[in-house]
Amino acid sequence: MRLDQVLVRFFPEYSRSRLQEWVVQQQVLVNGSPAVSKDKMWGGEAISVNPQTHPTEQPYLAQDIALDIVYEDDALLVINKPVGLVVHPGSGNWEGTLLNALLHYAPQLTDVPRAGIVHRLDKDTSGLMVVAKTLIAQTALVRQLQERSVKREYLALVWGELARGGTVDAAIDRHPSNRVKMAVVEGGKPAVTHYVVERQFPSCTLLRCRLETGRTHQIRVHLASLKHPLVGDSVYIQGGQKCVPGLRTLLNEFPRQALHATRLALQHPSSGELMEWHVPMPADMQHLLREIQRIVQST
Repeated sequence: MRLDQVLVRFFPEYSRSRLQEWVVQQQVLVNGSPAVSKDKMWGGEAISVNPQTHPTEQPYLAQDIALDIVYEDDALLVINKPVGLVVHPGSGNWEGTLLNALLHYAPQLTDVPRAGIVHRLDKDTSGLMVVAKTLIAQTALVRQLQERSVKREYLALVWGELARGGTVDAAIDRHPSNRVKMAVVEGGKPAVTHYVVERQFPSCTLLRCRLETGRTHQIRVHLASLKHPLVGDSVYIQGGQKCVPGLRTLLNEFPRQALHATRLALQHPSSGELMEWHVPMPADMQHLLREIQRIVQST
């Protein structure tokens, strides 16, 4: 049997790509010597795996940034991400991110790629995120995401009045002319969003959205494709939105996309137990809804 097949059989908790990476980095030894994936194993060989994080995977600073921790054990960390916190360092945001905060809070995460981050929220989207504290937990969570078994629900305030829920099944990829944006594109990556009406207001609707897939900007793009973009979403709002006069200023001045990850459910990577967490909307969205209700009642 080939070495790569043996490794998959003996180390099912790790992904094939991760095992292959270790082979390439000469972190897999057969009888004390580096080997390649296609080498044949006949039985009786001594195989040792000594994984080390590649130095280029963790070039980031640990920074003392407050975290709102909803749940923690030896395998998982569930965080309620605030508005304005970038998840991962990148162009223009090399410090002050969730990743930097995680490296300070749990230094052992330097041994886990991306400090255990397995999915992201946009900078101005708040709510629940799960972080893996071990490589085994990270692999298990990534597989759950790929299998679409992780349940993620968001509360979204959109422009316009929707009477009923529905489903958007439309592929998403980079916008053909604006590389900063995503768009519904034929031949893009499959993306499915389900939504139901939570509350109806004049000129806007509060939706509960459930993701099957997790594409970049998925909810924002899908709702904009329905001509119901998120309130406050300056990237995907095209032109002025119809609005009753009393609410126009309030909705136009909301400073970020009104989107919050309110529910997260998954199978614990160690125990197999189904676990679920809920967090309420942040103060700014709650205040916005109260002001909408106050204005509606006074008119």
